[in-house]
Amino acid sequence: MKIDIILCGVGGQGILSIATIIGEAATKAGLNLKQAEVHGMSQRGGDVQSHLRLSDEAIYSDLIAQGAADMIISMEPMESLRYLQYLAADGKVVTGSEPFVNIPNYPEMASVQSELAALPSVDMMDIDAVAKSVGNPRGANMVLLGMAARHIQILSAEELQDAIRTIFARKGDAVVEANLKAFQAGFEG
Repeated sequence: MKIDIILCGVGGQGILSIATIIGEAATKAGLNLKQAEVHGMSQRGGDVQSHLRLSDEAIYSDLIAQGAADMIISMEPMESLRYLQYLAADGKVVTGSEPFVNIPNYPEMASVQSELAALPSVDMMDIDAVAKSVGNPRGANMVLLGMAARHIQILSAEELQDAIRTIFARKGDAVVEANLKAFQAGFEG
């Protein structure tokens, strides 16, 4: 079994935290893992993406070929469209529904929504609103991870939750619990 995931968003949204958690869960599960990151260097607001490949067999490249990604996980809708060339024909897009308008020529939301609606498999949610509703306004990335967990069949929700505990343990029990609550809200969607 294998899964190839493109994670994308804007610097500061927590996309690399999602990659770290999935990587931690995969390592604990004894899976092979390759990851490559590209991000807007030291500034917030730049493009952030990560290629994440998980398998129970050997993986020979850390980059995902165009047309081969099983899933795109995106913090906001336009960023998911930016990487569609990587998505396999039967791939799934898991994305936040609300735009992060950080460029002057951000396309009209109706156009973005129309492009997403034309795709065969999209799971979309207002992750910011859900995070706020569970008392963790900075936890939109954990809501998104919870949504994605429904589709990452090589890892269980429990394995991802254990990884959240490990990654956030140094920040204290309150932070761990807030992130688990956001994850669960996304998972239950």
